[in-house]
Amino acid sequence: MLKLAKVRRADVVYDLGCGDGRIVIAAARDRGARGVCVDIDPQRIAEARENARRAGVADRIRFLTQDLFQTDIREATVVMLFLWPKVNLDLRPKLLRELKPGARVVSHMHDMGTWQPQQTVRIAATDRERTIYLWTIPRRAKQGRS
Repeated sequence: MLKLAKVRRADVVYDLGCGDGRIVIAAARDRGARGVCVDIDPQRIAEARENARRAGVADRIRFLTQDLFQTDIREATVVMLFLWPKVNLDLRPKLLRELKPGARVVSHMHDMGTWQPQQTVRIAATDRERTIYLWTIPRRAKQGRS
C-alpha cells in the first residue's frame, strides 16, 4: 500500500481504522513519513502506540482515539483505508471536502463505488488474492460567476 501511494518523507499518512498501526509504523520506519493512527477502539490505539514505541517511531506518529468520521484529515497527504465497503462509500464526501488536490487515497480490498481508481493492483496472498486501489484527489472545479 505504501509503494502504491509512493509514500515519501514529506508525506503525512493517516490510517483510518488503524488497528495495530502497522501501516503508519511502516511509513514512518521505512519511508521517514509522519503519520496519524485513528481508531475508535482505545485498546487498538494502545496496541498501535506500543508497536510504534517498539519500532522506534512513536515520535513521528500521533494516535487518536476517535470516530474516523469526526477526525480532521486536512493535514493528510495519504489516507489508508482497510475498512468495510459501506464505510468507504460513506467516506467519499469527507475525503473530497477535506483532502487537498493531489492527496492519495489507498484502499485494501474495497473500491469507492463510482470512483474510478487511478490504479488497481492484485496481490496473491496465502489465503486469497488481495486487491489494492489508488485514487488521487482531483483539483476542485472553480466556481464561476452567476
